[in-house]
Amino acid sequence: MGGLSAAADLSRAGLDVTVVERAASVGGKMRRVESGGLAIDAGPTVFTMRWIFDGLFGDAGQRLEDHIGLIPAETLARHAWQPDRSGRGGNLDLFADVNRSAEAIGDFAGAAEARAYLDFCARSADIYRTLAASFIAAERPSIPGLVARLGPFGIPALMRTVPMRTLWGALGDHFKDQRLRQLFGRYSTYVGASPWAAPATLMLIAHVEQEGVWLVRGGIHEVARAIAGLAERQGARFRFGAQMDRIVVEAGRVTGVELAGGERLPADAVVFNGDISALTDEVRPVPATPPNKRSLSAVTWCMAAQTSGFDLAHHNVFFAENYAAEFKAIFKNRSITETPTVYLCAQDRGEGSNHPAGAPERLLALINAPADGDRGPLPDHVMADLAHRSVGLMQDCGLELTATDDPVVTDPAGFHALFPASGGALYGRANHGMMGSFARAGARGKVPGLYLAGGSVHPGPGIPMATMSGRIAAARLLADFAGDRRTVMLPAG
Repeated sequence: MGGLSAAADLSRAGLDVTVVERAASVGGKMRRVESGGLAIDAGPTVFTMRWIFDGLFGDAGQRLEDHIGLIPAETLARHAWQPDRSGRGGNLDLFADVNRSAEAIGDFAGAAEARAYLDFCARSADIYRTLAASFIAAERPSIPGLVARLGPFGIPALMRTVPMRTLWGALGDHFKDQRLRQLFGRYSTYVGASPWAAPATLMLIAHVEQEGVWLVRGGIHEVARAIAGLAERQGARFRFGAQMDRIVVEAGRVTGVELAGGERLPADAVVFNGDISALTDEVRPVPATPPNKRSLSAVTWCMAAQTSGFDLAHHNVFFAENYAAEFKAIFKNRSITETPTVYLCAQDRGEGSNHPAGAPERLLALINAPADGDRGPLPDHVMADLAHRSVGLMQDCGLELTATDDPVVTDPAGFHALFPASGGALYGRANHGMMGSFARAGARGKVPGLYLAGGSVHPGPGIPMATMSGRIAAARLLADFAGDRRTVMLPAG
């Protein structure tokens, strides 16, 4: 998404743009696979922060809705808990309407927790307002830059973001029910982190979702296709199945790229959209991410399946009882806990869906895993056991699931093969600790002519953030070519 948005902006500005893509089609992590004759989205599934995409298309004189069919989601996600030793489990939906969510939480956990939720929403909105323009939309992450952009009157608001506290700890200010702490603690996984180590600032994700979650007609891969089309209409060229072997540096600046096989493409500038760790020390502005600092990886199953029992929404989360054990296993023991949380995207469900009951449907199931894919694939017996345990958790919550064909399975080694030098980490560096957000590279590389985009650089992972990173990189490149050394800032919605 970073490379596509950069290509769209740079070609619109009149530059001669070539996109070099190792895969056979666009999308990167927003890839699509086939199972049972059905095309299944195999990567990110949540579309938020629409204003970023409205801006990308609007700046080109086009309307987003003319290229992508978006349906506002009324139900943000459906959550289910495996019954604990006392028999307490339950289901809870969150809605786009805050008051409706509060009512559902009241029915689920009591009136005090409903009031706590409304306080939590106000706090998340305050954090978002503080950081949207001053940090998220800025070119490069730094504490001095953040403080300068906020100004002296913004310091109290910055302190209210409680960056020195963990997300899990801050959630305890609001919720006594551990199930609700689990639910909102899961926001840390949106950036590949543990709620016991991620900063409390990630509470802002609650506000982002309340501002709108959309379902995409035809699947979320269509977003990548639409942005590629936007770039092509403005003159960008795409070369698929072309692997970049190295970035060429001569006389201290970038002069092009060399492809596998030796072909050289001269260039005045290069926007690199891979994992930052794939770059050499010569050009990388920050150190490569060590294995113990990597974000989450995953094991995923993409399948055509028949389901019954549990009434699936588009986004579904099945929680096990011991959430802490899951993240201790991943980040300390480099393993997967006995009963991991399962995210299930039912891609034929949601607003506007008329999927026939009993017919095979497109499912993406995901569990978190350590990013150790460079050590090799998980053994077959381990993969079979993980599948058995994940299905067992969903069955405990009431879902019966039968695949109609062999699933397409990807483990951390598979993600490492798709995204070199990542170890299978899907979100770059883990956003752990107060300084985690400031450890990412900004838009510039270490040498003139190199620019950086994608989920492993600022402002971070996720569809909208990666898209914004490409826009920031393009703006920095154009400003440098014009001789403007001022800091690049994008409008924040």
